[in-house]
Amino acid sequence: MKALKYILASAVCMLVSTACSGSKKNEANVNEPVQEEAQTNAVTTDGKTLVVFFSHAGDNYSVGDIKVGNTKIVADYISELTGADQFEIKTNKYDGMAYKPLCDLAKKEQANGELPAFEGGIDIDAYETIFIGGPVWWGTYPQVMFTFFSKYDLNGKTLIPFTTHEGSGLGNCVKDVKKAYPKANVTGEFSMYGHDVRSGKATVEKWLKGLGYGK
Repeated sequence: MKALKYILASAVCMLVSTACSGSKKNEANVNEPVQEEAQTNAVTTDGKTLVVFFSHAGDNYSVGDIKVGNTKIVADYISELTGADQFEIKTNKYDGMAYKPLCDLAKKEQANGELPAFEGGIDIDAYETIFIGGPVWWGTYPQVMFTFFSKYDLNGKTLIPFTTHEGSGLGNCVKDVKKAYPKANVTGEFSMYGHDVRSGKATVEKWLKGLGYGK
């Protein structure tokens, strides 16, 4: 009986410990649990290619106050290695915000289904393959990217999601791109830790070669 009580008590302690650990992680970096990183499925590399992305400079988890956002660095690698054009989704809504208030705002936007405005536009019909990149905020792309999704029809195109993160991997980003564009070919997804991007060009190049670029 004493042995049984000890086993039960140990199991309870393990459950409590796991729950606290997961909660602390999510509070720290507004991300969901880690998922697998890249799938290197070959894509058709003929036709024009575009990188659409949102990137947040300023106060970021793990890397501190940065002048160039993590996702932009990856987007620049993609353009350099593939010749792809770029369209950066820009909004001044988050400018100058400290990390914690930004997390709170991002959570509120997601809960309310808000679609923040962004600057400029792009002739999307000119492109056949589109990389879609952003940080992972509360398990998916920032809401301003969903504003882009609501404005542009990318069905029928090849879409390649990528993310920068500090523990969430791809989160629900691939699922959400497929939901937004059910008739698109969504493939070749990739994720990378934000604190690794500044020394991670070779990793991005390896991923792109797996997709058929640079061979």
